[in-house]
Amino acid sequence: MNKKVAPPPAETFTPRDVSLGVTRASDAAFPLRWGILGTGEICRQFVCASREVAGATMAGASSRHAENAHAFANAHGVGKAYDTYEDLLDAPDIDVVYVGTPDSVHKEHCLMALNAGKHVLCEKILATCVEDAQQMYAAAERHNLMLQDGVWSRFFPAMEQARHLIETGVIGDVVMVQADFDTLYTSQFVTMAFGHETKPIDIKVSGTAGGPGGAILEFESNRFAILSFITYPSEFAEVFEIIGTKGRITLEQPGHCPTALTLRVPSATPSRYMRGNAPSPMQRFEYPLPDSVRMPRAFPNQQGFYYMTEAIHRCLAAGLRQCPQFDRSESLHLLEIVCAINSLRQP
Repeated sequence: MNKKVAPPPAETFTPRDVSLGVTRASDAAFPLRWGILGTGEICRQFVCASREVAGATMAGASSRHAENAHAFANAHGVGKAYDTYEDLLDAPDIDVVYVGTPDSVHKEHCLMALNAGKHVLCEKILATCVEDAQQMYAAAERHNLMLQDGVWSRFFPAMEQARHLIETGVIGDVVMVQADFDTLYTSQFVTMAFGHETKPIDIKVSGTAGGPGGAILEFESNRFAILSFITYPSEFAEVFEIIGTKGRITLEQPGHCPTALTLRVPSATPSRYMRGNAPSPMQRFEYPLPDSVRMPRAFPNQQGFYYMTEAIHRCLAAGLRQCPQFDRSESLHLLEIVCAINSLRQP
């Protein structure tokens, strides 16, 4: 049985790669020259956040259309515009590539970059099917390069704190997960809570792909995940909760990129109904976003790209080819779940 330990204070919490002893915190300043494939909104937000990382240089940008690459580079202080993706990938002064193109061409563009000898951070979702992702990871391994699935949620300090609380047994065995947002973000929460080796034994869905609905995932030993999928624009709770046999973790709105969590561990179960409706003791942890990042016209908390980029710098400095916050095995497990849900929600 896991020993219950007190969670570390928020202000001293350490990223997973550093706490495991596989990287050094100071290596966020490890120099890397980034090339950007794509010039859409997600690329803009990635550049605005990541250029504040101590070792990062936004060295190049490319697009299917040369004029878009030049406009993007000029607007966002990127060192050089390349007329084609191939031109950027052939450049000797690009170390790592961010693939921010549409999901349908992730495989093509990631393989192009890997075959050109570049490390790759690929925007979620990594691929449109598990088989494509496996081929992409095989290419990265063949070339001894990083291919990192860009599920940025996992790098937020609040999300890392939640994982720490689960792994150290503070809330006991996880029996229930509740989350609402979209298929990808809620499913990645499930893989973190139950572990990447735990496969659902049944999935029931409602609604059709692209619309509102949900899914219930059943796991062995009477454990469940209840997921709600919403459509935009809407006002929704977007609170992610992990319920264990000893306590509960709540990742506060926005749950997919949280800056705060609460921990409730009652002295007796269930304290609320057995003890005069008294609430469980609560601890709250807050993780303000980086002060250095200024990002106009962004989705909520997009500054959090900063955490993922820092981790990639540290991991590449240490010679790693994946970040322990979200490694290859969990990436493939997530894709299996997402594809299974999507296939069941087809019209």
